[in-house]
Amino acid sequence: MDFSEFQKYVDGSKEELYQKTFSENQKNIRVKNEKTAVKNLEKICCAALKISNRKGYHSMTMRDLSRETGLSAGALYAYFSSKEDLLGMLQRQGRALVRKVLEKHVCGKGSAAEKLRTAVRIHLYISEIMQPWFYFSYMETKNLGEKERKTAIESELETEKMFYDILIQGESEKVFFPRNHLLSAAIIKSVLQEWYLKRWKYAKRNISVEQYAEHVIAFIEAYYRVPEHFPGQGMPFTSECCRPSSCSEGRDG
Repeated sequence: MDFSEFQKYVDGSKEELYQKTFSENQKNIRVKNEKTAVKNLEKICCAALKISNRKGYHSMTMRDLSRETGLSAGALYAYFSSKEDLLGMLQRQGRALVRKVLEKHVCGKGSAAEKLRTAVRIHLYISEIMQPWFYFSYMETKNLGEKERKTAIESELETEKMFYDILIQGESEKVFFPRNHLLSAAIIKSVLQEWYLKRWKYAKRNISVEQYAEHVIAFIEAYYRVPEHFPGQGMPFTSECCRPSSCSEGRDG
């Protein structure tokens, strides 16, 4: 799937996500017309991300949000009870969509080499489409309540574990060298974060998301891929020092 096809898929998933948000929060949302509510939820969330990434979430006022959305403060409070409530909603929505996309396109059967390339591309593609949310999520995690902050950290570690599992699979298939897969997964995650945190830098250099993805894949494979005619290929790997006991230790921040 190329980037343009992937974008169409995500655009459709976004609409489903706002419909799900409305369905799950009907008791708290005072607007009962689903079509109107879904449209305004998208408007509110997009505006909140735009303002937050410009001036910080806690510096955003209801007046700012009202001006950006064209909705009165009273109308805004029909969808959330407080800024903390809105913050949690934004975080949950983004995580749900990212998880859905990764599970659909990366999880399941396939060789480790195929999964690695797909995982890198899909993660970068989704962060390109949802760049305001990814940047917001990274910057605002520290401002979440304890429960939401724990969930955000667990979500990041889930992505690292996805890459860790792929690398382990590649070692078992004898197509990847035995390395410190836990450390490698954390480094891969940080390289993917570079795209949405410093997007301006690559825009100035006219680097597209497809080019960045191919470059990252080439770097990882240069370090990991066992050449087809590598001496001893097919023999079992025995580098136990490269096997971390748990993939839940550590975090790249």
